[in-house]
Amino acid sequence: MGEGKKPVLAVLAAGMGSRYGGLKQIDPVDDYGNIIMDFSIFDAREAGFEKVVFIIKKAIEKEFKENVERRIGKHIETQYVYQELSRLPEGFAVPEGRVKPWGTGHAVLCCREVIQGPFAVINSDDYYGKQAFREIYSHLTSSEDQDKYQYAMVGYELKNTMTDHGSVARGICSIDERGKLMDIHERTRIEKQGEEGAYTEDDGATWVTLPRDTIVSMNLWGFTASILQELETRFPAFLERSLPDNPLKCEYFLPFVVDELLKEHKAEVSVLKSRDQWFGITYKEDKETVIQAIRRLKDQGLYPEKLWED
Repeated sequence: MGEGKKPVLAVLAAGMGSRYGGLKQIDPVDDYGNIIMDFSIFDAREAGFEKVVFIIKKAIEKEFKENVERRIGKHIETQYVYQELSRLPEGFAVPEGRVKPWGTGHAVLCCREVIQGPFAVINSDDYYGKQAFREIYSHLTSSEDQDKYQYAMVGYELKNTMTDHGSVARGICSIDERGKLMDIHERTRIEKQGEEGAYTEDDGATWVTLPRDTIVSMNLWGFTASILQELETRFPAFLERSLPDNPLKCEYFLPFVVDELLKEHKAEVSVLKSRDQWFGITYKEDKETVIQAIRRLKDQGLYPEKLWED
């Protein structure tokens, strides 16, 4: 790999704190004030990543640096990009009354100026496990674009990504015999039903069962820089198509763009499977489960008691 092409980690953090009314309220998951994201960055650093790009809203920058940067800044290089509603292509304006961000595709597009080589993308509030970061780092350091873009995604078994306390949204993946992604469908309401999962598209009137070992996406992607160009090129068409119907809520989703590239035979996505248990605080009742899980992982020696030694 050429100079400056070491993989970087991009963290989708623009929505951080919005559910809680501020970053200070984000739930620590251990006695040292660490949040789920601290563990992801710890794992990423252990896997070989040396730089993290945080995608945040400008409005939370000061609070973010006081709360998060203070802990991790000494241990990994950090950079910030800002996902603002006003970051639109020429000729477009923010619809009156819109407050919702433009979605994960737009968030990653905001990194265009600062990322030139391969990179991974994660959500700020999901616990992915150590294997995921090792797999994605290995992929990013060993593959380059060929006649098709060479991307990757870490897939999880559905049974490892559900909560007992309500529904979750997941990308349901179809995978061919070579372990390549064929397509990905966002299902916004998946719930546990006994040992299986099931989703509904009509507010619970009908349910479609999903086997426990269905592979789902948790938004952990590995890309070459080519995705940034594609996101930029496709964004105006998305806005033209979506703004007239849904000006306040339409979102430019990352998996949607990946799916387009697959259908156009421009990209190939290797699905790297993780058997790790996912954790996240989707509902306040999930918090205790996550605290206990982190405690167990520390007891097993997977993390030091104090994550960031001064």
